[in-house]
Amino acid sequence: MADIADTSNGVDLSNPDIQECLREPIHLSGAIQPHGYLVSCSPGDWRVRHASANIDALLGVPAASLLGQSLREFVEDDVIDRINDAIAGSEPNAAAQRACTTNVGTKMTVCDVTAHVADGLVHVEFEPQPYRRQELPPTAVAQFMVAQADMGGEDEAFFQRAAEQVRSLTGYDRVMVYRFREDDSGEVIAETCAAGMEPYLGLRYPATDIPPQARVLYLRNRIRVIPDARYEPVPLVPGTRDDGAPLDLSQHVLRSVSPVHLEYLANMGVVASMSISIISGGRLWGLIACHHPTPRPLSANVRASADLFGRFVSMWVSAREQELTMSRYENAQRLRDALAQRLAQARDFDAALVDEIEAMQRVIDCDGAALWVGGQWHAKGRTPDAAQAGALLDWLRGQDDAQQVAMTDSADDWRAARGDAEGLAGLLAINLGSADDWLFLFRVEQVEQVRWAGEPKKALVLTDDGQRIAPRKSFAIWRETVQGRSAPWSDSDKRGADRLHRVLREQRRRALAHAREMDELDRRYQRQRMLDQKSRLENLSTMLEGLIHLEDDDTAQLAARIDRLESDLRAMMHKAGSRAGTPAAQDGVQPTTEAG
Repeated sequence: MADIADTSNGVDLSNPDIQECLREPIHLSGAIQPHGYLVSCSPGDWRVRHASANIDALLGVPAASLLGQSLREFVEDDVIDRINDAIAGSEPNAAAQRACTTNVGTKMTVCDVTAHVADGLVHVEFEPQPYRRQELPPTAVAQFMVAQADMGGEDEAFFQRAAEQVRSLTGYDRVMVYRFREDDSGEVIAETCAAGMEPYLGLRYPATDIPPQARVLYLRNRIRVIPDARYEPVPLVPGTRDDGAPLDLSQHVLRSVSPVHLEYLANMGVVASMSISIISGGRLWGLIACHHPTPRPLSANVRASADLFGRFVSMWVSAREQELTMSRYENAQRLRDALAQRLAQARDFDAALVDEIEAMQRVIDCDGAALWVGGQWHAKGRTPDAAQAGALLDWLRGQDDAQQVAMTDSADDWRAARGDAEGLAGLLAINLGSADDWLFLFRVEQVEQVRWAGEPKKALVLTDDGQRIAPRKSFAIWRETVQGRSAPWSDSDKRGADRLHRVLREQRRRALAHAREMDELDRRYQRQRMLDQKSRLENLSTMLEGLIHLEDDDTAQLAARIDRLESDLRAMMHKAGSRAGTPAAQDGVQPTTEAG
């Protein structure tokens, strides 16, 4: 992750300690949550290589004594068979699979058993269930939830129903749908909570609340449960692999979470939590986040139902985004095709391009467009004036040399080029195929009143002793007026700009090639005319020589006609020579000597 340079009330986010916090390898915690047990075994012989320090409470053997022994000595063969079945079809580092619910250990404790393969080991997790109860199969539960959520209507209504279904399933006091924005901050777009609770709907959270490495884990592990955030982590024995590297706990159901996150939950008054990933197009679109003020364990069946429902929500979001993207693409493609056809028929490409500025505005949604072609500025809609063209080109030269499309939604990025462009913020520049010819698209500034859950510049603070980084303690609403930004250019806008660049570049190339062909045809036509005129002139000269016996007046008229033809011939020769850049004599055409 690139360094974050900011200063927030005396806390510099480029501070190495804060940077270290933002890069914390949370998947290498070396510990699990205490509501379960972990045993990691060699495949085949099932010899224990790692165990959680609390395993004695389940199997009656201290972790250090368990190492090197076969797990078969402590669980029934049927359990081993079920674990083998669970991992048989899964790839290494894939999500943990539920194997069974069975009695385990010296006390025959009822446990949910999950397993997965990673680091060349089989990782088996045991979660005791306080009591057994009849539960519907996860598929049946998820099917009902899907039917209740997928009832049509606007997107907002769908997300609200999704939150309500998860709350009904899990019993958490608060369930939110949290969507990531372009800058990685997040916003609560749907919420259901118990009576008397302060609503979070519409609040925004800074990007540092869910740092990059946490977002990566949410992509790999779609559901994360913390039954009691006040827990003391249980270390693994040993804490590292044979090669000295820490054990990767990315896919472990019981993985201990970052102490900073636990403190964050405590500051919010949250004791139990669950997060369900919403993934669209391979990226983390958002989360279904659940909070509860008291401990709340969830059975494997409930988690499986939540996981299935989360996958449905992910598919719904993906389908919705694809539908919108395809609609925009088809509309933009129609406009691009029509634009290309009109430009292909134009005699003067650059002049035609100027006439098409408004059409290019419609290809990519913007508030104004300008062309810088041949040192001339042509604009439509909301744009800077022509005096800013040079500064805009200077800004472009500071971008990647190979970049044919440059974009920003922040006026600060091109403030030096702003001039009288007050009210504009978004800039998208598309190269037209030559170094200094560009199409500029502009978007107006969107002044936004944002309600943050706590002051964003205090998202991470130093503790009173200055020895460590801690999350903010206050989540009181903090209002901010955001200026100098436009609606962000989307990935779809970027792809559309790339396609428009290719269309304009290709049409310009064809126009230049066509112009060269037309010039060559014109030169050939002019040469042929000269030859025809020369032939006529020679014929007239011959006739004049044969008619010297005519009266003087007739002869004079004939001579004048020859003079005019010869003058026309010289003019055409000069014109042809100018077009070719060489003397006309090189075409083998010489002026005829006057007769008489």
